[in-house]
Amino acid sequence: MERNEQIHDQAEVTLDQINKKTGRNMPQAIATAVLLIAVILGCLLISVDLFVALVVAFMILALWELRVDFATAGLHIPVFMLWICSAVTLFAAYYSRLHVVAMALCAMASIMLVALSATAKLSFGNRLSLAVANKLSHTEATARLESSFNHDGGEQHHSRLSHVAVSVLTVLYIPVLASCIIVPLTFHGHPVAHAIMLVFLPALSDTGGLFAGAWLGKHKLSPRISPKKSWEGLAGSVLFAMVGAFAVMFCTYSPQVWAARWWVPVVMGVLVGVVGTFGDLCASMIKRDLGIKDMGHLLKGHGGVMDRVDSILMAAPFTCILLWVTGL
Repeated sequence: MERNEQIHDQAEVTLDQINKKTGRNMPQAIATAVLLIAVILGCLLISVDLFVALVVAFMILALWELRVDFATAGLHIPVFMLWICSAVTLFAAYYSRLHVVAMALCAMASIMLVALSATAKLSFGNRLSLAVANKLSHTEATARLESSFNHDGGEQHHSRLSHVAVSVLTVLYIPVLASCIIVPLTFHGHPVAHAIMLVFLPALSDTGGLFAGAWLGKHKLSPRISPKKSWEGLAGSVLFAMVGAFAVMFCTYSPQVWAARWWVPVVMGVLVGVVGTFGDLCASMIKRDLGIKDMGHLLKGHGGVMDRVDSILMAAPFTCILLWVTGL
């Protein structure tokens, strides 16, 4: 009995050490990752259209997270207009015959409509206030004091131009980058392989960076923005993305394509690893400026939807262009 208790205690200590090194609850993170993988693969196996709808749903959740996050600093984005514009842009990019043209036109229209809506600063009900209060209750005391929602007339010290600028940034960050996940589903006849490369390679890269950084990381990549990021972690990100790209290409393309395009997984691994890490750093910079730890709490062990998709969104246009140019 005593031996079992010792083993149990030792396992708890080991798990705590792993959680401390990785900066997250690993059992929860693994369980959430398995569930997400099952849902995404299930949608792809049933129908690519269902996968497109899933991307739209995730972007809608991400926009709500950004709405709450920006509101903690007194910044307003017109979430209803963003929801409508994002859904129209993503569906148009997939279902229109001229996919890129439709995406570009919808993106330009979205920028204008969202910018106009941002000047109105309309808000309905108290759901946002409750979400902000809950967010601030899980935030460090210094960040909570700095939040304008703790003062009367919190948003008054921001100009209308600030709200418009943040809203336009959100359009570029969510629907425009997410469209680069949708467009590759429409060319060269390999929608499932393209979807896997666009979604899972950045996630695999994050995993490689997490483990390489936790166990080998000694040289900090950007200590001011993200203290846990290291050059060793970046190398792990690139290596894991490269291996994943080789695996997807091996399962998808013929030997003739392999002979002519053997270098593509190498380039893709470097692009996804480097750009995905840059996406993580950009998200970390936004979180530091807003004084929050995570973008949300929907995905246990990962934070919010934005915490999971930041590297996916940033890497999507580069992967999209590479697949188009190489004819894969």
